[in-house]
Amino acid sequence: MSLPDLSPPSLVQEAFARSPQALLLIDPVADRLLGANAAACQLLGGDLEALSAHPFSHRLGASLPLWVSFTDEALTRSPAWSDDLVVLDLKRQPRHVEVQAQALVRGRLLLTLVDRQKAEQRRARAELGRQHRRGQVGWERVEQVFERIERQNRLILGAAGEGIYGLDAEGRTTFANPAAERILGWSSEDMVGHDAHLLFHHTHADGRHFPVQQCPIHASFSDGQVHRVDDEVFWHKNGEAVPVEYTSTPIFEMGRLVGAVVLFRDISERKRAEQQLRDALAEVESLKQRLELENQYLQEEIKAEINHREIVGESQAVAHLVRQIALVAPTDANVLISGESGTGKELIARAIHAGGARGGRPLIRVNCAAIPRDLFESEFFGHVKGAFTGAVNDRPGRFELADGGTLFLDEVGEIPLELQGKLLRVLQEQQFERVGDNRTRQVDVRVIAATNRDLREMVEAGEFREDLYFRLNVFPIASVPLRQRIEDVPLLARHFLLRACQKFNRPGVRIPPAQLEVLKRYPWPGNIRELENVIERQVIVAQGRQLAFDDLIPAAGDERVASPGEPFPPPRESAEPGLLTEQELSRRQRENALAALRASGGKVSGEGGAAERLGIKPTTLRSRLKAWGIAPRDFKAS
Repeated sequence: MSLPDLSPPSLVQEAFARSPQALLLIDPVADRLLGANAAACQLLGGDLEALSAHPFSHRLGASLPLWVSFTDEALTRSPAWSDDLVVLDLKRQPRHVEVQAQALVRGRLLLTLVDRQKAEQRRARAELGRQHRRGQVGWERVEQVFERIERQNRLILGAAGEGIYGLDAEGRTTFANPAAERILGWSSEDMVGHDAHLLFHHTHADGRHFPVQQCPIHASFSDGQVHRVDDEVFWHKNGEAVPVEYTSTPIFEMGRLVGAVVLFRDISERKRAEQQLRDALAEVESLKQRLELENQYLQEEIKAEINHREIVGESQAVAHLVRQIALVAPTDANVLISGESGTGKELIARAIHAGGARGGRPLIRVNCAAIPRDLFESEFFGHVKGAFTGAVNDRPGRFELADGGTLFLDEVGEIPLELQGKLLRVLQEQQFERVGDNRTRQVDVRVIAATNRDLREMVEAGEFREDLYFRLNVFPIASVPLRQRIEDVPLLARHFLLRACQKFNRPGVRIPPAQLEVLKRYPWPGNIRELENVIERQVIVAQGRQLAFDDLIPAAGDERVASPGEPFPPPRESAEPGLLTEQELSRRQRENALAALRASGGKVSGEGGAAERLGIKPTTLRSRLKAWGIAPRDFKAS
């Protein structure tokens, strides 16, 4: 048979182009691809123009050092052969190949490439063919088995909900299933051939660098152990952290570690559920603390045995007070109750609270005179754990406990000036922050304040903010002292007697009418509280069924209220020389107070005031002056 009529160069070119082996002609010194046949273009995924657009070293990737050594061997000791080399196709996918190189003239190399995977498949088919010829199994059947296994593996990887990717012994990604692409945002083309740790496992959740030497996945390459991690992060392509749990399983081939397979799961939903549970538990703990504190206040109210709707009396002053309570109770207006100590200001506050829409919620009482100066803010607004020494837990403040109800600020004149501005802000905006916290909390609180001090005088003296005074004094109520409604003393006395008899289990005790008259003649500087205490004390010490107050209240029948310019009634002579009767002692206290008022020009509190000169509290002096019917303004210098 004769050969076709082709010239030798044409024949060589035809053989090169149609060779079933992938052939490449390269110039290793110039790093250029000079030619590639159809089989080589198919192997590398592109035509000659696309493949030669870049230096040939771009097709080598991490195998470049091995290629340099291999081409040096081929140029010096041609031919050369290797099966350890990798070449990258146009999609940057690695192709493990067997390479045979033949040196040509002018330093050129002719490379013959064989895809190792396809070659192994061909050998397997050939072996199966031999077995088929020996009668062991049919060729078509075996081919179908292998195709089915490969198809099933692809379906399993594609259907898996967990992310799965493979790594070689250098940490480069060899494959990634669709779930891994979905969770991480990187496509398979982005990941394959690249270092997985540098791509999406480079940093801890808090932003700290994650050295590859500490990576449990890479540890599988060295110790050959399975590593499981329950709480770590991979990094999405958009830069967001994805909480994951994963298992890294090493892969062995012929007893040699060749890589690992990583199966991971996105646990964002689980983390969110855990955080919601923690938040719910914290909210439950906060509500528990709040309920405990509210229960504490309710227990205090029960122990006080006060019927907040009960205001005893038939005088004009009480009737006027009841009308005022009826007017203001249904509103949410702030109320300022002023009056001497012991006149029942808290009783008025409770009646206002109970008569409004907030009556079903607690009334939280704050005794401003009993709170240490440095704890005012914490008591009012609460604090978070660690806000200051001793703050071992989060604690709600009185405003938070009174949310939806009423806050009763007793002795409001004792609030430090530096805290009054914060209090004003809460009254205006119904917002506050706990000490040590930056979260703004919203509350709905009605405020009722009470004081036995003259807040107008404190405003003038710079001891109380004027804007806070006007904010509190929306609806002023005066608590009338007992001496100005002395006709209510018999009713009050009987009321307290009934309670005391029940409290001390002394039934049948009564007050004779003559003794009620004694009580009516006494000025009661301690007001209703003093009357209640006197009744209880007499119930305790009474020997019979009748109470007597002649010895308990000396000279009650002679004592009366005097005007500032009127002399005190003449004192009784003491039974023993050197002793003072109660009346004489009161007279001397009164004269001493008048002298102090004259010296201070009518100023009661503050520096140089009458209280400071006498060495007593301003509240004590004011109480005595009101009991004596003395007005400090009458002593002011003209």
